[in-house]
Parts: sequence; structure tokens; C-alpha cells
Amino acid sequence: MAANSVKTATNSAVYVYCVCRALRRPRMTRVPPGVPGATSPELQQVATTLWLVTSSVPLDMYGPGNLEPRLRDLDWVGDVAFAHEAVNEFVARIKGAVVVPMKLFTMFSSAERAGADVRSRRRAIDRVIRHVAGCEEWGVRVTRDSTAAARAEPSRPPQTGAGFLRARKAARDDAAGRHSGAAVAAETAINRLTRLAREVRRRPRRSEPGTNLPILEAAFLVRLGSRARFTAEARRQATALARAGADLALTGPWPAYTFVVGPEA
Repeated sequence: MAANSVKTATNSAVYVYCVCRALRRPRMTRVPPGVPGATSPELQQVATTLWLVTSSVPLDMYGPGNLEPRLRDLDWVGDVAFAHEAVNEFVARIKGAVVVPMKLFTMFSSAERAGADVRSRRRAIDRVIRHVAGCEEWGVRVTRDSTAAARAEPSRPPQTGAGFLRARKAARDDAAGRHSGAAVAAETAINRLTRLAREVRRRPRRSEPGTNLPILEAAFLVRLGSRARFTAEARRQATALARAGADLALTGPWPAYTFVVGPEA
């Protein structure tokens, strides 16, 4: 669902965290407080088994003319993202609940408009729910071991010009070999983990500044019953990658953000 920024005659808007399917009304006892400035998250029923989790947010903070300057404050945006995620994780842990997370800053002028929007997309939402039901998201990030190059440096510097050139060539050859070996090991790790996942989505290679950008990044949609095997395989692949001069970082479980393009998709 695309974020909406809608003018309203009131002084608040409705912030939507997620759509939730549940056979019974989910219990929201001890729900996290929600995004900064918001009321406590609550349920809005939009169909027999379909609920929205929403808060009211003040327009002097989230309104069209006030939100844009705040988006330049990365600390504030980070606080919103953390709170948004905390609510979605809480709902995802409710027994029998299936969560379709919304993007940050998904807002409507009223609860009625939020509910009408979801009902108009019901077929697409049901499709997404069927896809992610009984699953959770895990992230895998493979980077080169930044200490490997330092360990490979000769203990004594070359004493001659020819020795210096030979050492430089050997260092380049060694680095190329390590990079190639790490890339092959990363592909092997992703392929092994893919066998235990319902779906995998690789992230595009990044182009931002940095000396140790990821070799590979991927998100995995993993069935709950496969969690133990998936995490055990991730540990095995981390060991294999370490031998190849790379590190594997595993994150999760998360609600299936990567696999929810939006209910309209």
C-alpha cells in the first residue's frame, strides 16, 4: 500500500502499521507505544477476519507541511522506523495472526478511509496473506573478512626494488584469489539456504561509499517449521565462508517486509 499524505479538517491523521488476518480479535495487551507522538496502537476491524493496526498521529508532526522537514532528521526517522517495527513484530507474535506490514508513514485522513482503502484491495491483500502465512523473513549479508588481507601481509618488507614489485604482484594475486574464493563461497551459501526457503530475493549490489561492501545480500521467506534447519545451515555456511575469507551475518526473524511489495501488487 502506498503511503498517503491527506489533508484533513481535524488535527490528526490515522497511521497504519499493518494489516492483520486473525480468526479472533487479537489481544493487544502490552502492545508497544507506537511511533513518536502517536496514541497507543489499536485495532480496527475491516472484515470478519481482517484488522488494521493503527494510531492517531498529530498533523503538526506528521501533516503534509510538517513531515518533510522531519524526514531530514535521520535520528527521528530511525525512531519512527524502530517503533513501527516493534508494533509489527508484536502483532506477528500473536498466535494465529498473519501480518502484512505497511510502509513507514502510511497515513489516512480517517479510520473510515483507511478501512475503505483496504477493502478495495481485498483480493490483492488475500493473495499476499496466502503467500506469507506461516512464514517469517530472515536476512543474510556476506562481506569479505577485512582482517584477512592484514594477516596475508609479509612480516618483513622487501629489501630491493625487484622484491618490492614481486611482493606487490603476489599481494594482488592473493587478493584476487581471496575475492574469487569468497564470491564462490557466498554463492554456495545462498544456494544452500535457498533450498530451505519458500522464496529468496537478492538485494542489488550497492554503490555507496565504503571499503567493505557486501558480496551478497538476500532476504529469505522461511516457513516456521524450517527455522531450525535454516539457522543451522546458516551457521554451517558461516563456518565455510570464514575459511574462504568472508563473514556471514544472519538477521531475523522479521515480519515479511521484503515479500510484501504492497497489497496493491
